Amino acid sequence: MVCFGIARPAIAEDPAKLIGIWKVISSEIELQDTGERIYTLGKNPIGYLILTPEGRMMAFLEKDGRTPPKTDQERAAAFQSMVAYTGTYRVEGDKWITKVDASWNPVWRGTDQMRYFKLEGDKLSVVTMWQPNPLVNGKMARAILSWERAK
Repeated sequence: MVCFGIARPAIAEDPAKLIGIWKVISSEIELQDTGERIYTLGKNPIGYLILTPEGRMMAFLEKDGRTPPKTDQERAAAFQSMVAYTGTYRVEGDKWITKVDASWNPVWRGTDQMRYFKLEGDKLSVVTMWQPNPLVNGKMARAILSWERAK
């Protein structure tokens, strides 16, 4: 388990090491009020993070076991079982900031999304800032994700 604090000294990471395609290994949401951790995308999420040398990123994550929705209720549930966004990014120490220009969640469009990261070889650990999270009905939460470099 990787823990990141908000107030910690920046670690000088080589931004070039982030460039590439990353496959998600795990994705949890931690609720700020209770500390509870929830696998909103299941224990085996599916998805990729792409970071280009030109400064473009794209992330797509979905819950394992999704099926095509047939009703409005199922379509709403499908929205709650994925994350997708893209934008331009910059690296500052141990965080990257994405200026979101398209997102599955319109609230993110035009915002800066900050992610703390730690690289260990071909493993990437990521923690988001505390923020209202649409996957848990807007409660204050942060995501904790593990990725491995796609080969």
